[in-house]
Amino acid sequence: MSGAQAQRRAAAATDRLAERFAALKRAGRGGLVTFVTAGDPDEATSRKILLGLPEAGADIVELGMPFSDPVADGPAIQAASERALKAGMTLRKTLALSRAFRAAHADTPLVLMGYYNPIYRYGVDAFTRDAAAAGVDGLIIVDLPPEEAEELAAPARAAGLHMIRLVTPTTDAKRLPVVIAGAGGFVYYVAIAGITGTRSAAVDSIAAAVARIRKATDLPIAVGFGIKTPAQAGEIARIADAAVVGSSLVERIAGALDADGRPRAGLAEGVLDFAKALGEGVRGGAKGR
Repeated sequence: MSGAQAQRRAAAATDRLAERFAALKRAGRGGLVTFVTAGDPDEATSRKILLGLPEAGADIVELGMPFSDPVADGPAIQAASERALKAGMTLRKTLALSRAFRAAHADTPLVLMGYYNPIYRYGVDAFTRDAAAAGVDGLIIVDLPPEEAEELAAPARAAGLHMIRLVTPTTDAKRLPVVIAGAGGFVYYVAIAGITGTRSAAVDSIAAAVARIRKATDLPIAVGFGIKTPAQAGEIARIADAAVVGSSLVERIAGALDADGRPRAGLAEGVLDFAKALGEGVRGGAKGR
């Protein structure tokens, strides 16, 4: 057996997402999922932020795969993709960052989030093989509907990667079982209808949606889009199994760049300090169960 095959087999045998959500349940709290874009604002700074997130309080890390046309993302994450691509980030380099993360953090789940086109160009079989070998646990592919997902989902499952599905406020009772079928890891509830980072949903509507989804699946439910502050993250973590924060972290990266787009001193530390505040907000929002 080659080293890569052994890595894939080990990854398939270790379900870090299931283990992490079980640990959160035992602790009586929801989790914090943090999102950053690979290579934003440059490879070295991105690596420093990525590797620092677990110690800052992230229970699960989402790493964005930069893409030139991220149609589901708001201005902040679109700009992050543009910065990363301009700095030379590629899908192959994103996987290298994933390997570095896994070498530093054996137990923290890592999920890649992005669009299908770069994966298709890389080669589906090669991508799922390489992602698993890099220690990736799951994939969120926002522009791949369930009806068209099998060409990626089948090799992903074979490699031990979870296909994490998105549920939105417009996913009705007829559509929900179609979306949930074949999902793994957790269900990602998109709390607003629209692009990321633009507004926030009412807590009551999120609670009702989470209750509806729980009737359809035993998978954990993470809620994202529109969570901007530690207090909001804590509030959502009391309702769902995890709160997802992305745009607010990415905005802090953008806000710490100089006029030429270069990172100012202390950029990574500032982003990680905010992640720490988010983690404290979530841990202060224990479910008490």
